Amino acid sequence: MIIDHAKRVLQIEAQAILDLMERIDERFVEAVDILHDCRGRVVVTGMGKSGIIAKKIAATLASTGTPAFYLHPAEGIHGDLGMLCRGDVVIALSNSGETEELLKILPVMKRFGIPLICLTGNPKSTLAKHSTVVIDVGIKEEACRIGSVPTASTTAALAMGDALSVALLEKRGFKEEDFASFHPGGVIGKRLLLRVEDVMHTGHEIPVVYEDTPMKEVIYEMTSKKLGITTVQNRQGRLTGVFTDGDLRRLFQITTDIFHKTAADVMIRTPRIITRDVLATQAVLVMERYSITVLVVVDATGKPEGIVHLHDILKMGII
Repeated sequence: MIIDHAKRVLQIEAQAILDLMERIDERFVEAVDILHDCRGRVVVTGMGKSGIIAKKIAATLASTGTPAFYLHPAEGIHGDLGMLCRGDVVIALSNSGETEELLKILPVMKRFGIPLICLTGNPKSTLAKHSTVVIDVGIKEEACRIGSVPTASTTAALAMGDALSVALLEKRGFKEEDFASFHPGGVIGKRLLLRVEDVMHTGHEIPVVYEDTPMKEVIYEMTSKKLGITTVQNRQGRLTGVFTDGDLRRLFQITTDIFHKTAADVMIRTPRIITRDVLATQAVLVMERYSITVLVVVDATGKPEGIVHLHDILKMGII
């Protein structure tokens, strides 16, 4: 019985969202145009459960490059309407369209000439009649049997708010880099902003030997720097190969007579390299593709300028 109730809720709410698709028309386009042309802030407002949805819509707009905030209508009529300015746009959410607190702030919006986009389940309501654009988010039924608990109605309003936000960011040409700039502290921001140069080992941390370096010194350099690799360079400082702890193990499987060799005798001559400006997530993809854990970072002339290790990227928490 509980499972049946849960499935019924999801079916009703899913259908409520699907029904919205038929209402994406010229009014929706007009609403997006108004938001795009807004020279102030987008103020999203609503009471009760609609207010909670309004907060989420405001947060989505703000995170995608549109200055937006939530205004509590009850607080608005007690002084917070001072937040409104000419040039703003208001998005008001009310399933009934007769929410008293919202109706009381209509005169202020009219006085300032603020466009009003209304998301309502009642396109003939008072709020709708005073709106610049009315978007119908009405539903056939709520998901609860008593028909009074805001469920499908809030889901529909939330989905329409997301549709407006995404359509707006597409119209603005909002890019991944733009999104990351508004999320610098989270995993998303790290994935889109963190580059190889931010995590690579540099300077004296880079293991370096030369092509004529004896094997004993090669092993010492590789193990002492604790990166599981050493670069092999020519005397001009350009990368000519690498030698890893894996290469050492494979060499010992063939022979134990290795100490008469030099770095040039044992190095891998086609090492996997990367540049410092590449995203750290891209470096991980390269490592996964070739089943390795370390990459040499080179400059435009082929000189090593860093080592990036998978463990250092993992520590940053981006994957």
